[in-house]
Amino acid sequence: MARRAVEQELSRERILEAARHLFITKGYRAISMRSIGQHLGYSHGSLYYHFKEKAELFYAIVVEDFNHVAALLSQVMNKPPEEGMTRVEQLIMEFIRFGIDHPYQYEIMFMIRDEELLAYCRAEQGRCFDLFSSIVRRHMKEEGYVSEDWQNVPLTMFLSAHGFISYYIQDKVSFDDVKEAALAHIKVLCRSL
Repeated sequence: MARRAVEQELSRERILEAARHLFITKGYRAISMRSIGQHLGYSHGSLYYHFKEKAELFYAIVVEDFNHVAALLSQVMNKPPEEGMTRVEQLIMEFIRFGIDHPYQYEIMFMIRDEELLAYCRAEQGRCFDLFSSIVRRHMKEEGYVSEDWQNVPLTMFLSAHGFISYYIQDKVSFDDVKEAALAHIKVLCRSL
C-alpha cells in the first residue's frame, strides 16, 4: 500500500485511541511507537507522520482528556442543575462522574507519578483547576460568601472530589454504584461552607 494511502487511513484519532488504551493497560514505559503501530496494524513509521515522538503522542492524549473535562464543566454551568442541587454541587458531581466513569484517563490526568510524564500534565492540571475554581468563585460571589474564603474553598472542594474519586477508582465501580455516596459526600462538603 502506498505511504499516502496508509497515512490517510491511519487517522490521528485512531492513533490517540490505541495509544491511550496501551498506555493505560501496559504503562507508558512499556509502550513504544513500534508497539502502537503493531497494535494498529501499521508500521511505526506511519505514526511519525502525526507525532514526532511518544512523548508528543502522550501529551496529545492528556490535552484531549483535559479538554473533555473542561467541556463537561462548562456544560454544567450552562444548564440548570438537577433538582435539589446547586450549580457547585452539580459541578462536583460531574467531576466525580468523569473520574469514576473514566478511571484510566483520570489516573493519567491526575494520579500519574512518573516525573517525565508529570511535566506534560502539570500545565493541563492547572488549567483544569483554574476553570473549576473560577466556577466555584462565581457561585460563591452570587451567593454572597465572604471574599476571604474565595481562595481556599475551591481548592478544598477540588481536593475533596479528587479524594472521593481516588478512593473509589480502585474498586473499578461504575458511577451508578457510588452515585448516592457521591451525593452524600457533596452535600456534606457544601453544607460545611
